[in-house]
Amino acid sequence: MFLTKKHLSRRTLLKGAGVSLALPLLDAMVPAATALAQTAASRKLRVGFFYLPHGAVMANTSWGTPMDRWTPSGSGANFQLNVITKSLEPYKKYVTSVGNIRNEAVAGTVHLLNPGTWLTGVKPANDASGPRTMMTVDQVIASRIAEDTPFRSLELASETTNQQRAGGAGNPYSTISFRDATTPLKTEYNPREVFLRLFGPPDRAVVTKETTSLLDLISEQTRALQTELGPSDRATLDSYLTSVRDVERRLPGNRDLRGATLPPIPKGVLDAFDEQLKLMFEMIAIAYRADLTRVVSFMMAAEGTNQTYEHIGVPDSFHPVSHHANDLQRIEKLVRIQTWHMECFAEFLGKLAASPDGEGTVLDNSMFLYGSNMSNSDRHDNYPLPTLVIGGGGGKLSGGRHIGFPAPMRISNLHFTLLGKAGGEQTSFGDSTGTISL
Repeated sequence: MFLTKKHLSRRTLLKGAGVSLALPLLDAMVPAATALAQTAASRKLRVGFFYLPHGAVMANTSWGTPMDRWTPSGSGANFQLNVITKSLEPYKKYVTSVGNIRNEAVAGTVHLLNPGTWLTGVKPANDASGPRTMMTVDQVIASRIAEDTPFRSLELASETTNQQRAGGAGNPYSTISFRDATTPLKTEYNPREVFLRLFGPPDRAVVTKETTSLLDLISEQTRALQTELGPSDRATLDSYLTSVRDVERRLPGNRDLRGATLPPIPKGVLDAFDEQLKLMFEMIAIAYRADLTRVVSFMMAAEGTNQTYEHIGVPDSFHPVSHHANDLQRIEKLVRIQTWHMECFAEFLGKLAASPDGEGTVLDNSMFLYGSNMSNSDRHDNYPLPTLVIGGGGGKLSGGRHIGFPAPMRISNLHFTLLGKAGGEQTSFGDSTGTISL
């Protein structure tokens, strides 16, 4: 670690023309000869919930175990990743596969309650006056670990959740996050809106005359800071700024507008769904790295989505393909879709694993839940749910194993366990009956 007399606050911002950019953790933010637990380098847990609709191809089709493409082989620390999860191999030591998870809250509801009950495990009350459920686990955790971050939490999606007829066309349970029993949190799927929310809208007059790049607007502060940093910090800062510029460059409508009259800030999403999904993952990685937020929920596709996947040779829509009727060709297409989403997630994990964070990496200090609230998409059933817990959890997660319960395990027990790993006192969550060993 580079020791310096220059000490920066963990909340240092580079500011200019109405924009601000939070910084990643730098050595200069850690005072010399000070215990790490008393500095900005102390462990800061990041938590994420990554939802994919329409289940996974497991031993839940008429083809049985030979067609299972999700469940690991072996048990304990000797488990072997399957086809869909194979891209997680570089991060296997962080991965816990959890089998036999059940959520009875969605039984018989087809798609309508799948997102809104994934993080509660509790069936909402049938109340015509509006939604009646409970605070989701992500928001309980946010109330404990995110008080000193600019954003308490981020609720994101790769596409709109308001137009999928099969998913309820915008019913209150089409989101996975509830701030309290009656307040569903809207998911943002426009990457430009996310970017501007994180870094602040630039001054329109300055942008018109000079540039549309946020980094150009803070270039003088950046150069001044770099002269005061050691070699390691300069390299860290350069890497971080490069990732920000790459995200910025790919936003729709971000082009040189010098000499032109600026229209309203574009609100369109990327035309290519593969680029859209990856861009959202990149912004989540930046938000974690800069400690802008510590809690994120991300719907990687909307419930009942008709999104197509031409980029992986599947021109068919996700939802119709998920109703495979045990046809092998359609099942294989579904496996390709589920595998591609996992590969995008693995790429995201790689960015966090390469991002220093105190004595470890951001991935070392993260706790993620990845899964679906459906099992066999053709039957709309909900057992067993494909479920992974990933990350070092700030030293509180073991990883590198498969847990197969002999009988169905309530998903609320998993939530209750994650709450315990995030700290704080709580005697139960939803209809939980205890914790599990993670």
